[in-house]
Amino acid sequence: MSGADALHEACGVFGVFSANEDREAAPLVYYGLFSLQHRGQESAGIAALRDKSIECRKGMGLVGEVFTPESIVQLRGQAAIGHVRYSTSGSSSIENAQPFVSRFKLGSIAVAHNGTLTNADVVRELLEDSGVGFTSSSDSEVIVNLIAKNYKKGIERALTDTIKFIKGSYALLVLTDEALVGARDPNGIRPLCLGKLSLPGKPGKPDWLDTGWILASESCAIDAVGGEFVRDIEPGEVIIINKEQVLSFTFSEKTPRAVCAFEYVYFARPDSVLDGLDVYAARVRAGELLGRESAVAADLVIGVPDSGVPAAIGYGRATGTAYGLGIVKSKYVGRTFIAPEQADRERAVSVKHNVIRSEVEGKRVVVIDDSIVRGTTSRRLVSILRKAGAREVHIRICSPPVRFPCYFGIDTPHRKDLISNLNSVDELCASLGADSLAFISVEGLLESLNAAPAPAGKGRKNNSNSCGYCLGCFTGEYPIPVPGEDH
Repeated sequence: MSGADALHEACGVFGVFSANEDREAAPLVYYGLFSLQHRGQESAGIAALRDKSIECRKGMGLVGEVFTPESIVQLRGQAAIGHVRYSTSGSSSIENAQPFVSRFKLGSIAVAHNGTLTNADVVRELLEDSGVGFTSSSDSEVIVNLIAKNYKKGIERALTDTIKFIKGSYALLVLTDEALVGARDPNGIRPLCLGKLSLPGKPGKPDWLDTGWILASESCAIDAVGGEFVRDIEPGEVIIINKEQVLSFTFSEKTPRAVCAFEYVYFARPDSVLDGLDVYAARVRAGELLGRESAVAADLVIGVPDSGVPAAIGYGRATGTAYGLGIVKSKYVGRTFIAPEQADRERAVSVKHNVIRSEVEGKRVVVIDDSIVRGTTSRRLVSILRKAGAREVHIRICSPPVRFPCYFGIDTPHRKDLISNLNSVDELCASLGADSLAFISVEGLLESLNAAPAPAGKGRKNNSNSCGYCLGCFTGEYPIPVPGEDH
């Protein structure tokens, strides 16, 4: 799916704590953020701890644009956290770039947050009434100010009080003057995992291999820095890493798990494993089930890069349709999704995707994509495939129709702008100019995630999801209460 027509993840977080005070953590965070760049391209930042002082550098743009080798060397310290951002709460500006750092009488903390708080406005108003000032419009600054306000109780109590007060989704990293802390929301909507790192120390010393710990949004980032994946942080769990030990405790009563299903459909990298489920395998399986549900006679199946490719492979296996590389994606097109006008979005699609004419000419082609939001990408792809000589163009989508907004950290348009909410499948097919269109069913998606079907229900409901995944953008049923919808 093109950036102009895509759903976007709020951000990615990555943190490192080394037991060796001479070990530099910032370079590892730098490389970890490169591996999470797909989760946010608007801004990047790193905060590092040295001698009980936290220094932070951040800026607008990609990781490689914000940081130079010189700036990374200047971020000294044995512990560091980093963040890549796509804005879903607060505008795209340097003021909203993360991590946020708060300095106060008892010390300093830095916070990096992936997710969205559903009660951020209420909490912000309460903090402002008590004299707390804000420098940004980001809900993540609400978290750092809440922790700072309660810090005199100790970091464990401050975190517990803060987390009990906030509502919504979060994978949270907190850097204090002596610890790295991670926390995941009670439903586990946003991902967070733990890794272990063995770093070469000084040869000749008995402990020449230093131990380090990693907290990251995805396991692929742990792999990128040579770490070993240990486990996922459980929903409602807080983990505290310091020089002596790794502590873990649960801050909430047991709540039904509701991991964002779109992590597997689109957001996560295919080489990641989230909550024990291989993302690549889930996408291939979704393609196989899509083929079983809505096969069509065709000569070729192609995937829209990148997330549509594994599903296209699965569709080809299930239907016996030959798989080919029919669409090429330019990997050097940057943040096209910020294009505000429809004409700009359509031009962005043209720049980002092109068709291999020799592969599709004269053929009946099935195009596999992860989702349809506004329809911009699908409409343009149908057009350029026909221009390249495709005899038929059939669209298959490996997620159900997106009909409802997300309130938990995905940048979905208002409901009125979601094309599947306004049109039937037949109407949408005609609008896109395709020969046929089909979406995977909710049951098929859940089967691809090895989950049982969700309970039947009508209309928007809360706290009704027992399938283990948040399906709110498909069904209108959310795992926790959501604010009133802005139409």
